[in-house]
Amino acid sequence: MNEEQRQIRKARLKKGIYVLPNLFTTASLFAGFYSIIASVQEKFYVAAVAVLVSVVFDSLDGRVARMTNSTSKFGAEYDSLSDLIAFGMAPALLAYIWAMSFYGRLGWMAGFLFVLCGALRLARYNIQIGLIESKVFNGLPIPAAAGVIATTVIFLDDLGIDYGTFHSPFIMVLVFALSVLMVSNIKYYSGKDMKLFSRMPFMTFLVLVGILLIIIYKPEVMFFVIFVGYALSGPIWWLLKFIQKMRQKDVKPNDVSS
Repeated sequence: MNEEQRQIRKARLKKGIYVLPNLFTTASLFAGFYSIIASVQEKFYVAAVAVLVSVVFDSLDGRVARMTNSTSKFGAEYDSLSDLIAFGMAPALLAYIWAMSFYGRLGWMAGFLFVLCGALRLARYNIQIGLIESKVFNGLPIPAAAGVIATTVIFLDDLGIDYGTFHSPFIMVLVFALSVLMVSNIKYYSGKDMKLFSRMPFMTFLVLVGILLIIIYKPEVMFFVIFVGYALSGPIWWLLKFIQKMRQKDVKPNDVSS
């Protein structure tokens, strides 16, 4: 690095960082850290809620940065580091202490796999920005994977499941499946092309209000349905496209023979 490049770099550093979007990122990181503390104290419901709070703040920081034209490389890197703790470490530790510690080595290996795949997912996302269309995510986003674990804890708590006796291997299978989905090439809808501030049909507005009322009425169930439904939407989308391709292959020979 020559002297001119050093001066340019120093000038950039002196400009500082954008405060507002990074405050949201910090709030997301704090909620993830608090979730870890709550999991260690075996306050699993609180830990799960903290993960969901982190998801909310994480969804806001990027939107605020784009709306205020304050996106930066620092913000992107800080967001990824925050996501690894809030959506990698926090839900993995929650799942391990809550339901997987009973299985010894298999339990902590499943937790580590979730953190590893989350880190790989974030690294791949960072290098693919601008290479794939913004309408889709390549693999299950790590906040959604964390949300599935958190809402599962809340949903089972609503059903009256006793955490002290919950030894179901279902959680390990769930954590493994989420890990694989994060590093897969299955496409997920990103929602970045949604225009919530533009005009929309009246019926669309009524449907959105109806969904909001249902969520308010039974949030423990509806948030679980939303996150699990989103996690399943990718494989279902891939399966439908695969079936469509197979049908097209079956039709082409018949067209040629005729």
